[in-house]
Order: sequence, then C-alpha cells, then structure tokens
Amino acid sequence: MNALFPHAARTGDVVVRVAVSFLPEQSELSKERWFWAYHIRIENSGDAPVQLLTRHWVITDARGYKQDVEGEGVVGEQPMIAPGESFDYVSGCPLATPTGTMEGSYRMLRADGSHFDAEIPCFPLVGPAVTG
Repeated sequence: MNALFPHAARTGDVVVRVAVSFLPEQSELSKERWFWAYHIRIENSGDAPVQLLTRHWVITDARGYKQDVEGEGVVGEQPMIAPGESFDYVSGCPLATPTGTMEGSYRMLRADGSHFDAEIPCFPLVGPAVTG
C-alpha cells in the first residue's frame, strides 16, 4: 500500500492515504500554471461507521503563499465509510509555481454523533523546473 500511496496519516481508526502526480497535459508552464492530480483513500479500521462531512485544505506554493480551501464533502459527496471499508476519490490542484505542498483535515462524524478531524498528511507538489 505504501508504494501506491506514499503519504499517510492516522487519526484514531481513520487512515488517510495520498498519491500525487504532475499532469503536464493540463499545465501551461509558459503561463506559470502547474497542475497536479491527487488520489485520496480514506480507510476506516474501526468497528463503527464514520461519515466525512467537510474538508479543509492548506495549499502552499513555492513563494510561501498559503491558500485555505474549505467546503462540504469531497467531489460532491459526504461518504459514509463502513468498518473495514475505504472511500477513494481523485481531484486536482493548480499552482502558479512549480512546487508546493498540500495538507489539511476532514471533519468526520462518528456513529455516536461526536466529531473529530482526520489529518490529511502533508504531501509535496513537484513539477518540472522552468528555464528561461
């Protein structure tokens, strides 16, 4: 699993795994636009279901500019993840620099009505160098 998803963070019974890839076909380096796709897998190793309610991302570019992105669910869903199951999705991130990082958290709802924040591990965004 580590080979497919090299970045991971555990919060209690929830593991968030990330794989990222640079997408040259969606990037325009001459216009300072680099684009990455990231694949997220959220695993529930507990004995009760959990539901993903909201997301919070901190996206930092090579100049140190930080952007906070918050919203409901992921890719239009607020998935319920049963014990022993996982939820996968793919999304993307543009940057105005060839490198940066992403990290954040998901607000999760337990079956008993309590909430917790599941950590999204910090992962690098690395594109090709630009030469003038």
